[in-house]
Amino acid sequence: MGKFKNNINCIAIAAFTVIFAVLSLLGVVKASTANLLEDIAIKIILAVSLSLVVGFLGELSLGHAGFMCVGAYLGGKMSVILVEPLGNGFLTLIVSLLVGALCAAACGFLIGLPALRLRGDYLAITTLAFGEIVKTIFMNTSKESFGGPEGLTDTPRFDKNYFYIVCFVMVLVTLFVIQNLIRSKHGRALKAIRDNEIAARATGINITNYKLLGFVISAAFAGIAGVLFSFTKTNFSSQMFDYNYSIEILVIVVLGGMGSINGSIIAAVLVTFLNRYLANILTGNLAVLKDLIYALVLIAIVIYNNAPAFADFREKHNARKLIEKVKGGS
Repeated sequence: MGKFKNNINCIAIAAFTVIFAVLSLLGVVKASTANLLEDIAIKIILAVSLSLVVGFLGELSLGHAGFMCVGAYLGGKMSVILVEPLGNGFLTLIVSLLVGALCAAACGFLIGLPALRLRGDYLAITTLAFGEIVKTIFMNTSKESFGGPEGLTDTPRFDKNYFYIVCFVMVLVTLFVIQNLIRSKHGRALKAIRDNEIAARATGINITNYKLLGFVISAAFAGIAGVLFSFTKTNFSSQMFDYNYSIEILVIVVLGGMGSINGSIIAAVLVTFLNRYLANILTGNLAVLKDLIYALVLIAIVIYNNAPAFADFREKHNARKLIEKVKGGS
């Protein structure tokens, strides 16, 4: 029973993926819906992987879009190279995912090194600078290598009616790896460092190794999300991976609750859907209101989740209480 509870999110996502796979085979899933599901799956991977560093390790990182950018460009470039000899199939995708993950993990290792001495705002500034440096490097490459300011072009685009299924399979892989890590002795060590680094060091926990472990794994999955992103586009530029994108991912983690995997999943779905919905209804001159409304909604949610004045209301009206009432009524 305990294992079932621990993996309820994986079971739910697997069931969701199977249902939509059947619907896609029947031809009832719209292209716009499939595209939205791709975005949701990629955001879930980004949010869950960042939660490992922010929620469980306790470090503030604003460079997640930078790791995603590394994965998107290097994994995307690999797919461009391989698509001619291997075709636009799963072998090309798997190799590209491995390349993107390994390259992003290497960058995570480099960022994890200063994280050993930096905390709080100083680490946030360092990771933010990393993201901007990565964006600038790719922007100033030659057209023959990574496209320069115009970005990487001619990346293989999987069938948009089915690629979201691949994305959700990678969501399951992400959840499996990170949740098992968190529940292991290594996950307990990460949480001990978050709660009190001095006490963790005194108990014999290797602070250096575990901080590097957290950053490397988090960066690797951000790189995987970047590769998946590159396969949803025929062209993209590094300007898409600016600091605003990193902040959006961080907002998702905070909204979902620090250290809550399920919360990050739910917040990723809601934020992605909200962004898409506002973009569709606010067109023309009203488009400038999108970010304003989005910010106001986020502020309202943060206040509701954290304000002491709403503590009693949150305690009386939450998902747990609702489930208890349903069970009691049945």
